[in-house]
Amino acid sequence: MRTLIDIIKNGENSSVEFKKKFGKEAIISIVALANTNGGYLLVGVGDNREILGVSISSETIQNYINQVKNTTYPHVIPEVFKEDIDGKVVLVFKISENPVKPISYKSRYYKRYNNSNHVMTLEEIVNLQQQTFNLSYDSYLIDDRISILNEELIEKFMKRVNRSERFKISDDNFLNLTKMKLIRNGKLTIAARVLFAENDYSIHIGRFKTPSIIIDDKLIRKPLIEAVNEAMIFLKKHISIAFKIGDELEREEIWQYPLVVIRELLLNSLIHRDYQSSSDVIIKIFDNKIIFSNPGKLYKGLTLDDIKGDYYSSSLRNKLIADMFFLLGDIEKYGTGFIRIRKLLKNYDNNIKLEFKEVGEHFMVILELEGLNEGLNEGLNEGLNEGLNEGLNEGLNEGLMPEEKLYSLIKNYPNKRTSFFAKEFNTSNKNIERWIKILRDKNKIEFIGSKKTGGYFVK
Repeated sequence: MRTLIDIIKNGENSSVEFKKKFGKEAIISIVALANTNGGYLLVGVGDNREILGVSISSETIQNYINQVKNTTYPHVIPEVFKEDIDGKVVLVFKISENPVKPISYKSRYYKRYNNSNHVMTLEEIVNLQQQTFNLSYDSYLIDDRISILNEELIEKFMKRVNRSERFKISDDNFLNLTKMKLIRNGKLTIAARVLFAENDYSIHIGRFKTPSIIIDDKLIRKPLIEAVNEAMIFLKKHISIAFKIGDELEREEIWQYPLVVIRELLLNSLIHRDYQSSSDVIIKIFDNKIIFSNPGKLYKGLTLDDIKGDYYSSSLRNKLIADMFFLLGDIEKYGTGFIRIRKLLKNYDNNIKLEFKEVGEHFMVILELEGLNEGLNEGLNEGLNEGLNEGLNEGLNEGLMPEEKLYSLIKNYPNKRTSFFAKEFNTSNKNIERWIKILRDKNKIEFIGSKKTGGYFVK
């Protein structure tokens, strides 16, 4: 069992603070510990671990408790007891992590970091408030009218949710959104606006030849449900693809990076980003790596070392947004994304390194191509370094039937209409309609949405 002597010998840390005497700085330490993980304040001990002792009377301890209570809000009432060490009295303040946070000392908020106290930022104050009431930022109500939501987009969303069979959909989308908690007390949440309405949150994607030379870039500022698909189209356009011939002469697509990993990292950037920040989600595509960066560092005490292992508990900054992508079937159990990504990369044809960083107030994930495993066609290396021409490589499609080429195009460009495909193939709408009928008869594609704004999707 750890004794007071052991605590003093180990010195100050994130849960232990020494003070020579009781005063303002001692109360600040109590507040910082209560806002973090709790701990001990020892009064009568110097920074150098020297036991100095304090002089107290019969009313001293109660007086100190009253000072803490009267200068903190919500009020903190620490447990205090005295210890005699070699004839010197040390006051031990035992502070528990407060369930209602953040706590202030004279209207200023402090947290404990390593062995010192720091004034909290506005973002940290808001996060602690959200944790106290078990709310995520995206669940807050806003004054925007419900009419700002895109009804057709909501309809498409509900159809996809219905197919995933993770939520029972009714014919009343207002009721559905209310049951999903995107609408509460007749008002929109931040999540509802982010998902289904025009907003100021952007995804900025660039294709770089060097850190200073940009070949192509795209700024996507759309409802999140639409933005994901548009971002994936741009990403697929700028990562390479080749084909591997199997035993039965069937061609297997080999992308430079697994598409499921690309999509998982894209969703991670959007679901876990800090929506209180006006910064964009930024994705940089280079010849040999992709960098995903989103505003908002790891949340609620999660560390880089934690996510490098398979045993960590994920906390959600935006629970409602995460819930919606779960209902779509786009994400599985919370907190397992990076575990799945590591498994997928381990078994992939290309050797790809996964790296995590925190830079300023941003979280960053880097996928870096280290080379190709043996066994792939020798000519593949060069092909993987060349971008697709508008998402297609005609040479790779040689030998396919017209409807198969169309299927590939729909897969790369979902939610497009007949005229778009006719232009891409430089053919007539009538030909496209004939090939679409073949694909629909084979149950490979479907049309989702209204006649004016809907489009074709791969099933």
